[in-house]
Amino acid sequence: MRPATPMRLSILGPLEVHDRHGTLVEVTGVKRRALLATLVVRAGRTLSADRLIVELWGERPPANAANALQAHIRRLRKVVEVACGEPDRIVTRPPGYFLSLRPGETDAEEFVEQVGLAKALAGTEPDRAVPLLRSALELWRGPALEGCVAGDLCAAGAVVLEEHRLTTLETLYDASLRAGRHGEVIGELEETSATYPLRERFYDQLMVALYRSDRQSDALGVYDRARRRLLHELGVEPGPVLRARMQSILTNNPTTALDLEPVPAQGFVQTEGAELSRELAALQQRIDTLASRQEALLESLRTLAPDPAPQELPRG
Repeated sequence: MRPATPMRLSILGPLEVHDRHGTLVEVTGVKRRALLATLVVRAGRTLSADRLIVELWGERPPANAANALQAHIRRLRKVVEVACGEPDRIVTRPPGYFLSLRPGETDAEEFVEQVGLAKALAGTEPDRAVPLLRSALELWRGPALEGCVAGDLCAAGAVVLEEHRLTTLETLYDASLRAGRHGEVIGELEETSATYPLRERFYDQLMVALYRSDRQSDALGVYDRARRRLLHELGVEPGPVLRARMQSILTNNPTTALDLEPVPAQGFVQTEGAELSRELAALQQRIDTLASRQEALLESLRTLAPDPAPQELPRG
């Protein structure tokens, strides 16, 4: 069991804040919720007041945006203090603010932790990995940061979290197939491949599950459906892995048709979990770089048009 934490910030779905007793703490106002979501996504890193204004109001903020931001910060400090029973979790650090979180205070952190444990077991002990992966996926209550995506920072954070969820689904189905549970996941894979029709890995896993269930013609039908959809949406043929899978099933080659790893194809390099992690880290680094460039641009604009009466950031 995870030890009790001072509060719980849930972002795998609509934003929710619970206190240390599990009681929901209401966060009112669209802007205030978006501001808290942004601080959670960038927890531990200072966000300038100007960057937060752009995140909440875009490139054309109202004239009183700075005062409005300060008011939202004051109210959020009270919300967070009620939730965790501690003051000063939203810290003033020129030129802006940052949110200080303790380990285990977000559902996203718990999700990543559970998935990491499950992936360590998936290759050798898939029966143990499956329930861990399902438990991690049950933390999701809807699209990440639903209703709180006002600007680029939250949008980018939501994209990274959603990609992690989808790769976790792929890991779940791989582990289920390794554990011989192909019959259990056929229905799920049918639904998932229909929901994400441009993600070829789900088609590949469904073809394996169907072939293992002695449904060779249905497995080939999945390939035809995938091909039609990819041609219609993107104007491209299925990739080498899916084509190789189709060929192995068509020739009834059990060695490759039943292989849980994607069928090797010349020139193809499979993206495994470690590579995906590097890709997500690279995506986050690009996001950070763009944010830094925007900060520099905002700073140059302040230099060109300095505020004649700069105000000190409030502490409460």
